Amino acid sequence: MLLTSLVVVGMGFSVVFPVLAPLGREVGLSELQITAIIASSSLTVFFSSPSWGRVSDRFGRKRVMVVGLFGFAAGTALFNTVLYAGLGGLLVGLPLWVTLVVARILHACLMSATMPAANAYMADITTVANRTKGMGAAGAATNVGTILGPAVSGLAVISLLTPLWVLAALALLNGLFVLRFLPEPPQRRGTEKLKPMKYTDKRILPFVIVGVIMFVGFAVVQQTMGFRFQDILGLDAGQTARTFGFSLMLSAMCSLTAQGLIVQRLSIRPFTLLRLALPLLIIAFVTMAVAESMWSLFSGMMILGFGMGLAGPAFMAGASLSVSAEEQGSVAGVAGACGPLGFFIGPLVGGALYQIDPALPYVFAAGMYAILFGCMHWIGHRVAVHSTS
Repeated sequence: MLLTSLVVVGMGFSVVFPVLAPLGREVGLSELQITAIIASSSLTVFFSSPSWGRVSDRFGRKRVMVVGLFGFAAGTALFNTVLYAGLGGLLVGLPLWVTLVVARILHACLMSATMPAANAYMADITTVANRTKGMGAAGAATNVGTILGPAVSGLAVISLLTPLWVLAALALLNGLFVLRFLPEPPQRRGTEKLKPMKYTDKRILPFVIVGVIMFVGFAVVQQTMGFRFQDILGLDAGQTARTFGFSLMLSAMCSLTAQGLIVQRLSIRPFTLLRLALPLLIIAFVTMAVAESMWSLFSGMMILGFGMGLAGPAFMAGASLSVSAEEQGSVAGVAGACGPLGFFIGPLVGGALYQIDPALPYVFAAGMYAILFGCMHWIGHRVAVHSTS
């Protein structure tokens, strides 16, 4: 049930990205306005995720997961309703954009409960020896959802909103199953005495730095590649949703392959996995910057998926292993907020750069990752493992 919940979350991410870009253009929004919708949602998750992690420490992982899944369903339904009003001409221009931003913020406030609670749950049922593999399994479940999501986004042939309505229904059903069947892991003692974990905590600061930069680059791709596919291949809105959705599916399959063949089978330290992943991600961004055909776009997305398949579990496992068992909810919330912060910065930067030159977002991401790779030796010396976690 835990992994099924992560599959649904993965489907949520992979459905929204291919659909939102053509949907936004269909209702008359600019690239920057479209990316700003996701940026506002991501900033909300950044602020709320650590709080949900601490709440799960005190009141239980299952309860918080249920709140997140039901909130996911309700928030998606609200967002879809506003989009429907935009497609029907009932809301247009600035009022439509503001309403979409508010709806997405409300959605993010609740759905952000799921990931920190689920990752803390995985930390509760794994040990130091198998923490990376456990986080790899969680990441693999998310990637299975990312593979299945494009199949749902293919329902855009019915209407552009159909995939999002299906997603809302799946989140609701999953929340009901979690409520009924998922057992609560053993409650950690002493969590009520813990202070809120800070991003500057020296135990996790190296992973916060890596995580934020890593997700900024990833968000630049996720939020602009829909435009890239549409502009290079000359596609309409429905074709863009299906083609970009298929590329996300290929990317997720490569990510799943990396996790199955390397993360699960080999005992490699989290920071070593990050060092292996960064050169692959740089190659992916360069490929996207120079792409002029569908196959070069697909190649860049596949390399990106393989690299993120190594980096994602390494990032979460490394942060988890740096703190005590009683702090797993807190660290899951803080580490889980790095992605949303990246998805706040990345879409704004990517959308603005794309309007100047379509290749610029990927050149920017490649340069940023190259600088990070050059600093990995210095950052790696500050990584410690909490032996009793």
